[in-house]
Amino acid sequence: MYRYIFCLLCALCSFGVKAAENPLTNLGTFGVWTAYVYQAEDGKICYMSTEPEKSVGKYKKRDDVFLTITHRPADQSFDVVNAVAGYTYKKGSKPTLTVDKKAAIALRTQADAAWAKNADTDKKLVTQMKAGSEAVLRGISKRGTVTTDTFSLKGFSKAYRTISEACGQ
Repeated sequence: MYRYIFCLLCALCSFGVKAAENPLTNLGTFGVWTAYVYQAEDGKICYMSTEPEKSVGKYKKRDDVFLTITHRPADQSFDVVNAVAGYTYKKGSKPTLTVDKKAAIALRTQADAAWAKNADTDKKLVTQMKAGSEAVLRGISKRGTVTTDTFSLKGFSKAYRTISEACGQ
Protein backbone atom coordinates (compact mmCIF):
# COMPACT_ATOMS: atom_id res chain seq x y z
CA MET A 1 0.00 0.00 0.00
CA TYR A 2 2.76 2.47 0.90
CA ARG A 3 4.52 1.70 -2.38
CA TYR A 4 1.35 2.69 -4.22
CA ILE A 5 1.06 5.95 -2.27
CA PHE A 6 4.72 6.73 -2.99
CA CYS A 7 4.21 6.06 -6.71
CA LEU A 8 1.08 8.21 -6.71
CA LEU A 9 2.94 11.08 -5.07
CA CYS A 10 5.77 10.78 -7.59
CA ALA A 11 3.26 10.88 -10.43
CA LEU A 12 1.53 13.89 -8.92
CA CYS A 13 4.83 15.72 -8.65
CA SER A 14 5.36 15.23 -12.36
CA PHE A 15 1.98 16.96 -12.97
CA GLY A 16 2.90 20.03 -10.97
CA VAL A 17 1.78 19.00 -7.49
CA LYS A 18 4.29 20.05 -4.88
CA ALA A 19 4.24 17.15 -2.40
CA ALA A 20 6.07 19.07 0.32
CA GLU A 21 3.49 21.89 0.21
CA ASN A 22 0.44 19.73 -0.55
CA PRO A 23 0.67 16.48 1.39
CA LEU A 24 -1.53 13.51 0.84
CA THR A 25 -3.97 13.21 3.73
CA ASN A 26 -5.38 9.88 4.85
CA LEU A 27 -9.06 10.46 5.70
CA GLY A 28 -9.50 7.04 7.28
CA THR A 29 -10.01 3.38 6.58
CA PHE A 30 -13.55 2.07 6.27
CA GLY A 31 -13.79 -1.70 6.06
CA VAL A 32 -11.13 -2.50 3.46
CA TRP A 33 -11.26 0.89 1.70
CA THR A 34 -8.99 3.83 2.57
CA ALA A 35 -9.95 7.40 1.66
CA TYR A 36 -7.45 10.14 0.76
CA VAL A 37 -7.41 13.80 -0.24
CA TYR A 38 -4.60 15.98 -1.54
CA GLN A 39 -4.41 19.55 -2.66
CA ALA A 40 -3.25 19.92 -6.25
CA GLU A 41 -2.43 23.31 -7.71
CA ASP A 42 -5.85 23.40 -9.38
CA GLY A 43 -7.87 22.09 -6.41
CA LYS A 44 -8.57 19.09 -4.26
CA ILE A 45 -8.40 15.54 -5.56
CA CYS A 46 -10.13 12.89 -3.45
CA TYR A 47 -9.88 9.17 -3.92
CA MET A 48 -10.46 5.86 -2.21
CA SER A 49 -8.53 2.67 -2.76
CA THR A 50 -8.42 -1.00 -1.87
CA GLU A 51 -6.42 -4.10 -2.75
CA PRO A 52 -7.93 -7.43 -3.78
CA GLU A 53 -8.85 -9.95 -1.13
CA LYS A 54 -8.11 -12.72 -3.61
CA SER A 55 -6.04 -12.89 -6.80
CA VAL A 56 -6.01 -15.88 -9.13
CA GLY A 57 -3.78 -16.46 -12.15
CA LYS A 58 -0.71 -18.42 -13.26
CA TYR A 59 1.80 -15.61 -12.95
CA LYS A 60 5.27 -15.68 -11.42
CA LYS A 61 5.62 -12.00 -10.64
CA ARG A 62 3.07 -9.25 -10.38
CA ASP A 63 3.13 -5.72 -9.01
CA ASP A 64 0.53 -4.34 -6.62
CA VAL A 65 -3.13 -4.43 -7.66
CA PHE A 66 -5.62 -1.68 -6.72
CA LEU A 67 -9.15 -0.53 -7.35
CA THR A 68 -9.79 3.21 -6.89
CA ILE A 69 -12.59 5.76 -7.15
CA THR A 70 -11.53 9.38 -7.75
CA HIS A 71 -13.18 12.83 -7.61
CA ARG A 72 -11.55 15.84 -9.31
CA PRO A 73 -13.96 18.75 -8.72
CA ALA A 74 -11.83 21.28 -10.63
CA ASP A 75 -12.31 19.12 -13.73
CA GLN A 76 -15.97 18.35 -12.92
CA SER A 77 -14.88 14.70 -12.81
CA PHE A 78 -16.50 12.45 -10.22
CA ASP A 79 -16.83 8.70 -9.59
CA VAL A 80 -13.92 7.75 -11.87
CA VAL A 81 -13.36 4.00 -11.48
CA ASN A 82 -9.79 2.88 -12.11
CA ALA A 83 -8.07 -0.47 -11.72
CA VAL A 84 -4.31 -1.02 -11.60
CA ALA A 85 -3.57 -4.59 -12.67
CA GLY A 86 0.01 -5.08 -11.51
CA TYR A 87 1.06 -5.90 -15.09
CA THR A 88 0.72 -4.39 -18.56
CA TYR A 89 -2.54 -5.40 -20.21
CA LYS A 90 -2.48 -7.30 -23.50
CA LYS A 91 -2.94 -4.88 -26.38
CA GLY A 92 -6.53 -4.90 -27.55
CA SER A 93 -7.78 -6.83 -24.53
CA LYS A 94 -10.93 -5.72 -22.75
CA PRO A 95 -10.70 -6.39 -19.03
CA THR A 96 -14.04 -6.52 -17.24
CA LEU A 97 -15.35 -5.41 -13.87
CA THR A 98 -18.33 -7.24 -12.45
CA VAL A 99 -20.18 -6.25 -9.28
CA ASP A 100 -22.09 -9.04 -7.49
CA LYS A 101 -22.33 -11.19 -10.62
CA LYS A 102 -24.25 -8.55 -12.58
CA ALA A 103 -23.37 -7.99 -16.23
CA ALA A 104 -19.62 -7.59 -16.74
CA ILE A 105 -18.62 -4.09 -17.82
CA ALA A 106 -15.78 -3.86 -20.34
CA LEU A 107 -12.99 -1.44 -19.48
CA ARG A 108 -10.46 0.35 -21.66
CA THR A 109 -6.74 0.10 -20.91
CA GLN A 110 -3.45 1.87 -21.05
CA ALA A 111 -0.32 0.11 -19.78
CA ASP A 112 -1.32 -1.37 -16.38
CA ALA A 113 -4.47 0.74 -15.85
CA ALA A 114 -8.08 0.08 -16.79
CA TRP A 115 -11.08 2.38 -16.47
CA ALA A 116 -14.68 2.76 -17.63
CA LYS A 117 -15.37 4.14 -21.10
CA ASN A 118 -17.32 7.20 -19.91
CA ALA A 119 -18.80 9.05 -16.92
CA ASP A 120 -22.18 7.29 -17.22
CA THR A 121 -20.49 3.90 -16.92
CA ASP A 122 -18.48 5.15 -13.92
CA LYS A 123 -21.69 6.28 -12.19
CA LYS A 124 -23.35 2.93 -12.93
CA LEU A 125 -20.40 1.05 -11.45
CA VAL A 126 -20.27 3.25 -8.34
CA THR A 127 -24.02 2.80 -7.80
CA GLN A 128 -23.61 -0.98 -8.04
CA MET A 129 -20.59 -0.92 -5.73
CA LYS A 130 -22.45 1.07 -3.06
CA ALA A 131 -25.09 -1.66 -2.91
CA GLY A 132 -22.77 -4.59 -3.58
CA SER A 133 -20.56 -6.93 -1.61
CA GLU A 134 -17.78 -7.71 -4.12
CA ALA A 135 -16.28 -6.57 -7.40
CA VAL A 136 -14.35 -8.90 -9.70
CA LEU A 137 -11.75 -7.66 -12.17
CA ARG A 138 -10.75 -10.03 -14.98
CA GLY A 139 -7.89 -9.22 -17.31
CA ILE A 140 -5.17 -10.60 -19.58
CA SER A 141 -1.53 -9.59 -19.33
CA LYS A 142 0.63 -8.80 -22.36
CA ARG A 143 2.09 -12.29 -21.91
CA GLY A 144 -1.37 -13.87 -22.12
CA THR A 145 -1.82 -14.63 -18.42
CA VAL A 146 -5.47 -14.51 -17.37
CA THR A 147 -6.08 -13.00 -13.92
CA THR A 148 -9.09 -12.65 -11.68
CA ASP A 149 -8.98 -10.23 -8.74
CA THR A 150 -11.78 -10.13 -6.19
CA PHE A 151 -12.28 -6.93 -4.18
CA SER A 152 -14.47 -6.68 -1.11
CA LEU A 153 -16.87 -3.74 -1.06
CA LYS A 154 -16.99 -3.73 2.75
CA GLY A 155 -16.77 -0.08 3.81
CA PHE A 156 -17.20 1.21 0.24
CA SER A 157 -20.21 3.43 0.96
CA LYS A 158 -18.62 5.05 4.03
CA ALA A 159 -15.33 5.70 2.19
CA TYR A 160 -17.31 7.07 -0.76
CA ARG A 161 -19.25 9.47 1.49
CA THR A 162 -15.95 10.57 3.04
CA ILE A 163 -14.27 11.46 -0.27
CA SER A 164 -17.47 13.08 -1.53
CA GLU A 165 -17.66 15.31 1.56
CA ALA A 166 -13.94 16.12 1.33
CA CYS A 167 -14.34 17.23 -2.30
CA GLY A 168 -17.60 19.11 -1.72
CA GLN A 169 -19.86 16.81 -3.67
